[in-house]
Amino acid sequence: MIVFTYPGQGSQFSGMGSSWMKHPSWELIEEASDATHVDLKELLLNSDENSLRQTENAQLSTFVLSMLILDAVERLGIDSTGHAGHSLGEYSALTASGALDFFDAVQLVQIRGNAMKKAIEEKPGTMAAVLGLNDSEVEGLCSQIDGEVWIANYNSPGQIVIAGEHSAVDKASDAAREIGAKKVADLSVAGAFHTPLMASARSELSEAIENTDIRTPSGIVVANVDGMAHENPETWRALMAAQLCSPVRWTQTLETLLKMNFSTFIEIGPGKVLTGLTKRSNSETQRLNINEPKDLDQLLDLVAPTSPTSADSKDGHEGEHLFSTDRLVVSPSAGLFKPVENLKIGQEISNGQLLGNVGNVEIHSPFSGELMGWIAIPEERLTASQPVAWLRVT
Repeated sequence: MIVFTYPGQGSQFSGMGSSWMKHPSWELIEEASDATHVDLKELLLNSDENSLRQTENAQLSTFVLSMLILDAVERLGIDSTGHAGHSLGEYSALTASGALDFFDAVQLVQIRGNAMKKAIEEKPGTMAAVLGLNDSEVEGLCSQIDGEVWIANYNSPGQIVIAGEHSAVDKASDAAREIGAKKVADLSVAGAFHTPLMASARSELSEAIENTDIRTPSGIVVANVDGMAHENPETWRALMAAQLCSPVRWTQTLETLLKMNFSTFIEIGPGKVLTGLTKRSNSETQRLNINEPKDLDQLLDLVAPTSPTSADSKDGHEGEHLFSTDRLVVSPSAGLFKPVENLKIGQEISNGQLLGNVGNVEIHSPFSGELMGWIAIPEERLTASQPVAWLRVT
């Protein structure tokens, strides 16, 4: 079973969108810019590290790029049964599952980032990663510190992030070293995320969430606050608001997914932090991070069925083999399908070539290859991301 995971703030890097500029999914950047009145193209292509590190920019750019990559993956006809995101990534997970509309989600992310920026200005703080101690040890030392410091992230066994006031985090860091932490590293952040110091941001975000339509997710979505899967939209409304002041329970999230028999973890978005955390939690899982278009080929190789075994062949079960060069072109929106006339099976298709229309929206092939067959039929009513044609890259 496949689960898509989505990174949070801190995974962004300068120029992280450059490899996607010519991909058809780039159209989402214009939609996000229209929704937020922010030049997302500039953020993804030209912003330097300092600019991207600003909370409002980091969150918006990371979310939008994750959704762009998700769209590119779905254009291959690949979907997942489950979704989970780390901190900000939870908004990506809810959008991917259909619980949030993309337009609504990108506006919520913008509000979230700006609210957290203001909370940082009101109550500055910091964070530090503690390696080599178990959960109870770090919980205990935080409770004994004279000052405001809490666990902010349970990232994986032996990797915990603490956050709070500068002096309290310094004291907790020293205490962690004294009781045997292998490493304590200050994080380059200006705020104590996922602690009570974010209370003012939670109030502002809660109001926006109350005015946003939230639907029942399609598939499994696991929450940060309790590491459990939820379906009820009203429960998610409460969880999204609580998340800002509650620790991210990523260790527990992975435990829940593994108990549900998810074995293939695909990280959708910039960086590969979650892929590393998954490996630390369970090295037997299949893992892949999708950062660039070239990673899509690795994804197809990973999920493609293997050839039938000789035993299967003897029993007469030949089955089908999906070649790693196969590609699916999917519908960009809902509507009636009308293919281009005179396109024939076996014809060579070029990158960007028009294959047809779904309603008034054109369907262009995102890659070159041989047209192996039509999956949709003329005048069929399609849904977004429904497979239309099958190509084999030559």
